[in-house]
Amino acid sequence: VQLVESGGGLVQPGGSLRLSCAASGFTFRGYGMMWYRQPPGQEREWVASIVSTGTNTNVADSLKERFTISRDNANNILYLQMNNLKPEDTAVYFCTTRLPATGGGATDYWGQGTQVTVSD
Repeated sequence: VQLVESGGGLVQPGGSLRLSCAASGFTFRGYGMMWYRQPPGQEREWVASIVSTGTNTNVADSLKERFTISRDNANNILYLQMNNLKPEDTAVYFCTTRLPATGGGATDYWGQGTQVTVSD
C-alpha cells in the first residue's frame, strides 16, 4: 500500500490549493479515504472523509465552507480542494485509509504528508 500526497506549498492568505493523494497497492475504489492535518506543534486532526464511491463526503464543520474532498476512482487519486486559505490552515496534510488486516482487524495507512504554508 502506498499513499503519496502532493500539491502543497506556500500560498498567500485567500489563495487556493488542490492537494492530491495517489494511491496504489490496494483496490482504491473499494475503500473510504480521509484527509488529516497536523499544524505545527499541535495534534493531528481530521479534515474530511469520503466513501468508496465518492457519493458521500464529510468535512470538519469549521472547514466545510472552504474545503472539498473528492476522488477519481478511475485513476486512484484522492483530492482536497482548499479555497480562501488562512494562516491557521498551515499544516502538514496527510491522506489515510483503513484496510482489513490479514487475520482480522484493520490497519491504518498514511502517506508521508505534504506541507501547506499560508503566509504573506
